Order: sequence, then C-alpha cells, then structure tokens
Amino acid sequence: MNAILLAPDKFKGSLDAAAVAAALAAGIADADPGRPVRRCPVADGGEGTVAAALAAGWEPVTTTATGPTGAPLTAVWARDGVSALVELASTAGLAVLPGGVRDPGGAGTEGLGTVLAAVLDAGCTDVVVGLGGSATTDGGAGLLRGLGARVLDAGGAEVGRGGAALARADRLDLAGLHPRLRDPAVRVRLAADVDNPLLGPHGAAAVYGPQKGADTSGVAALDDALARWVRVLAAATGTDADALAAAPGAGAAGGAGLALTAVCGARVAPGVGTVLELTGFDDELAGAGLVVTGEGRLDAQTLHGKAPAGVAAAARAAGTPVVAVAGQVTLGPAALRAAGFVATYALTDTALDHRDAVDRAAELLRLLGARIATDHPSPTRPMIRSRP
Repeated sequence: MNAILLAPDKFKGSLDAAAVAAALAAGIADADPGRPVRRCPVADGGEGTVAAALAAGWEPVTTTATGPTGAPLTAVWARDGVSALVELASTAGLAVLPGGVRDPGGAGTEGLGTVLAAVLDAGCTDVVVGLGGSATTDGGAGLLRGLGARVLDAGGAEVGRGGAALARADRLDLAGLHPRLRDPAVRVRLAADVDNPLLGPHGAAAVYGPQKGADTSGVAALDDALARWVRVLAAATGTDADALAAAPGAGAAGGAGLALTAVCGARVAPGVGTVLELTGFDDELAGAGLVVTGEGRLDAQTLHGKAPAGVAAAARAAGTPVVAVAGQVTLGPAALRAAGFVATYALTDTALDHRDAVDRAAELLRLLGARIATDHPSPTRPMIRSRP
C-alpha cells in the first residue's frame, strides 16, 4: 500500500498528461528513491483523451482526414483489439483551427466522420468518441457526411459545411451511410463531460457558441438552424425529435453526438469515467496508498465532470487518499475537501508569475513531486523532520 498512483490530466498550453506524470515521478524519486510509482495519465473526453489511451498501451492508428474548416490533416486514434477511441478534438477542435481563427457558423465535423469510417473499416466493434474541445456547432451533420450521408436542401442540393448552413436543411439521405454503423454488433459510446440539451438557453449554441466565436445574433441563428436539423434528422431516422434535443448531453460538442444517437443508438457517458475504464485505472488503483491527480487549473469547472474530480471520486470510493497538483488553484478549502482532495499543490505558489509557471512547469512539478513524497511518506518509511 505504499505505491503512489499518478493520474493527472494535461496542463493545457504546457505539458501533456504523460509529461506531467513523468515530472512528478522524477520528483518522487528524488525524495524517496525506493517508493513504487505507477502512472495512469487520464483525460475527460477532450483533447488528450487518445494520448491517455496510448500511454496505457493502446496502439496508435493514423488516418488522413479534414479539419473543422476543410483543411487536410492527419488524425490519430487509439486501438486495443476491437476497441477504438476517437477524439473529436483532433479533427473538429479549437486546437486544429487554421491559424486559430474561429468560424462558429462554418466549422464542421466532416473529419470526425472520416475517422469513424476508418475505424469501422478496421473492424472495430466497441467505439468510443471523446466529444470535448469542439470548434463546431453542426449537430453532427458533417460527421454523417463523412460517413457517406447527404444533407440536402429543398431543391435537392447538398447544404454547405457548418451549423449555419443547416438553416437550409430539408432532407437527410442515408442511402450511402457506412453500412457497419448500423450493424447490431457495433456499439458506439460518446464520452462527454457536459449534460446540456441541444437547444434553448442551456443548449449548445447559447452556452458554448460564444466560446467558439459566435456573437448574440450568431447564437440565435445557430440555435434556430439546429432546431431545424433535429426535425430533419428525426424524420430520416424515425426518432422523437423533442426527445433527441432534450436528452442530457445532446448539446455536447455542438451537438456532434446527436447524429450518432439518432442513427445508431449511441449513448452519452461521463467522459472521465469512460476514460478511467478504458485506461485500466481501477487495476492501477488497487494497492496504491496515494493518488496524485491534477490539471492546469483547479476551479469551479473542475467539479463538473473534469478529470481530477472523477479521479478523486474513484479514489475516495476505494478508500485511497488523493491529492491534486495544478498550475493554479482557485477553489476554496471547503470545496476541495468536499471533492475528496486531502491536499493541493499549485505551481503558482513557487513560480514567479503565471508565465513562469507555464514555462517551467516540468521543473516545478518535479519539485512538487518531491514535496508530495515528503508530505505523504510511505508507511514503511517514517517522515524525517528537520530540527528547528
């Protein structure tokens, strides 16, 4: 029970989760060279989800696809036997927008459909799609196009890319849809960390549209276009339009998973819980005496489905204490205790400023790793305190 399990998420803009774990492990070794350390980098369904699976031993597979504005790119997905993990952020995320220029009405999910077609062609039957980090609000219309479907206007012409174009959508032609998408042997899960419906004041456009560059009029236009798209999608699949739009998580990633829910019965699952399952977190947790998790910023959003909160909940359920590291911590002591953290460590406590914390993240995390090992010694190694 003296092993330390390192299960951090990425520090966005600084280090990926595997690098965070490596820096912490080096610090622990500095302070307690004999201490067993296990590494299980995690994610919540957004950017870094595939990387977490690869760190757990999954096989990387590359597919040529398109980004959110149609520019070609190479996407990486993860495979473990018949299981596949696909990350929306790699083809339709904010991080892959050309030049970082946001296009809230024109960005689409066609590239994600292309990757899913490759996954199905490869014979995978258990497919998980991480929905975080989206730059799009197209209700999954582009995703279906990438899988062979056609979205048509009243004149029979195909509508353009992005959510705004759905204002002209009149019919969905599923004749060319990838046949294995509807194969009963294929299961599709949607890993998301939000539970927003698709439409209205708590929906995809209203809540997340501004983050993707939409102004007030753009949000209203996207919401109206999505409402039209739901009716078109429901008519083509024989599903209940109102139920589709109101389902918890229907608004995740601009409604990207909605199309898969209607077409093949995909179900939304908590992002971090799904990733913990896929990466074998419970196996790594067994016998650990301490868990260390974290992300770039521990704040109010952390408590709503983010990876550190999910790790803390799982560790607490197993009776294992958990501490968190972060670039910055804005949560108060009461909220941190309620979430299950017995201690927190922030880079900003020792960094010169925010920029310094980002630039020297690996160095500072190594120092924190040593401090954690000292503050939480192995049961077989008594804590040594210096004399005053």
